[in-house]
Amino acid sequence: MTSRTNTIVLIHGAWMTPRSWDPFRGFCEQRGYRVLAPPWPRLEGEVEEIRRDPSAMAGLGMTEIVDSYEHVIRTLDEPPIIIGHSFGGLFVQMLLDRGLGAAGIAIDAAAPKGVWRLPFSQIRALSPVLLNPANVRRAVALSFEQFQYAFANTMTEREAREAFQLNAVPAPGRIVFQAGLANLNPRAASKVDYRNDRRAPLLLVAGGEDHIVPASVDRATLRKYRHSTARTDFVEFPGRSHLIVAQTGWEEVAEHALSWAQKHFAVPALVSSIGATA
Repeated sequence: MTSRTNTIVLIHGAWMTPRSWDPFRGFCEQRGYRVLAPPWPRLEGEVEEIRRDPSAMAGLGMTEIVDSYEHVIRTLDEPPIIIGHSFGGLFVQMLLDRGLGAAGIAIDAAAPKGVWRLPFSQIRALSPVLLNPANVRRAVALSFEQFQYAFANTMTEREAREAFQLNAVPAPGRIVFQAGLANLNPRAASKVDYRNDRRAPLLLVAGGEDHIVPASVDRATLRKYRHSTARTDFVEFPGRSHLIVAQTGWEEVAEHALSWAQKHFAVPALVSSIGATA
């Protein structure tokens, strides 16, 4: 094993594109990392194009997304540090469970199957999708007001509007239903083996004022990993919203994440992909 891994793979979350990683990506590249930030499958074009026609994402599921990132990672010449935000943080955990990556950092991560914590703010933030069962087959946009509550509640209105115009796109409703109903589905796509001792180290990062994934959800996820000998750490940044990777103070998050990864990374034994329903 080398003393350093120089490749980072960034995985964006729902209602976002790789553009949401631009500040974070530049920060990592300035420190000598090769940074890849591929979009989810079917998420093609710039933000403005996706807003005009998001139909390609209708019906997109978790397994298709994670399989796509697995393909990217397996083509690399070294195991990367995998960093994900929101649903991307869940996908980091799924990829680590498949034996991929040298370290994983899950920022404001959607919870895998088995985490029952469901705060009211999370229900409210996701209600624009979950209140209409037909949304499982659609790509669903958020209004500015919904975006502000879900992503930017600690930001000024001007900052929130700028973030909305810069980043927000419709998201596939299917993944929200997959996450929301995971604990009722024995074959849920978001299932991970919390006892997997062979996976790479994982850092869970929480925003103290996050409405979509409150810090209590991240702590509940941490507790699920307690029986694994693989390293799992947790850090909370007070006063941060769900858009922690792009709001004021994101540099502190990036610096902590990189320092942790270089201190704790390890190359796990490769395991077969976990079967799941797409």
